Amino acid sequence: MTQPPDPTPEYAEHHPLLPEDPVRVGDFWIDSRLAESPAGVVYCAHADGSDPVMLIHLRDGAASDPAARARFSGEINAMHIDTVVARGGQDQDEGRMAVRFRDEDDDPIVASHRPLAPWVALAFSGSPKAVAEAQRVLAAVDLVHTPQLGSPAGPDFQMHWWQNIRPGTWRMWPLPWPGRKDRAGWLSLLTSFLLMLLIASVAVLLAILVFQNQQKVSPPAPVPSSESATGSGSGSGSPSQSSGEPSSGESSSGEPSELESRSDTPSMEQPSGDSSGPGSPSPERKL
Repeated sequence: MTQPPDPTPEYAEHHPLLPEDPVRVGDFWIDSRLAESPAGVVYCAHADGSDPVMLIHLRDGAASDPAARARFSGEINAMHIDTVVARGGQDQDEGRMAVRFRDEDDDPIVASHRPLAPWVALAFSGSPKAVAEAQRVLAAVDLVHTPQLGSPAGPDFQMHWWQNIRPGTWRMWPLPWPGRKDRAGWLSLLTSFLLMLLIASVAVLLAILVFQNQQKVSPPAPVPSSESATGSGSGSGSPSQSSGEPSSGESSSGEPSELESRSDTPSMEQPSGDSSGPGSPSPERKL
């Protein structure tokens, strides 16, 4: 006979981070949320080159109360030394687990900076029992499940810092942009370079297509000078004179056949026609 499955899940449930959650607490990078209460938040975190841990970070209200900080420190000091991986924050360097304290004195601190909120990193197996242990620690800080002494009477009791649920003070140093070099690898650089090359090629192609389809503009007509305008005016002013009176060259060209018919030997005969005509001199007679 098969047994019914265990209703308890094998792994703890992870929740996404909120914008106000810290990026890094101490040496641990925050990955996801596991649980929360008015006293603090339980995160799943990891350090560089190490296994995931369960990090408990007190809220601003509980971190500002000395009694809440003392209760939180007492719960951590009561744990096994192998359970506590690291701890830090204000008033967390005392007690049996002081050997796990990690100070941040090398960070640049000015007078206006507030003390860091208490936190602790515990060994995390990924099971819901580990998350339940973290919730027990937070319940001991905010006194939610603490039974009342005597018979209840009068108004209800509530901590004065319950309404202050802002994240506790945290500080990250060095800053991520000069310290972390794994944000952009060679593949990202190659992709960006090829993308820029593609955009430049498309821009050059569009420029060629735009200027290639434009109509060619003919050059303007030359402007006539004053000398050419005067010469053309005088030449066109007397067409009748040049055409009506032939020149001497034209009159001489009118008798080419007669001159060609004569022989080279001189003749004693007087040519017929007007001797006084131009272009036909009479040869002298020999005595």
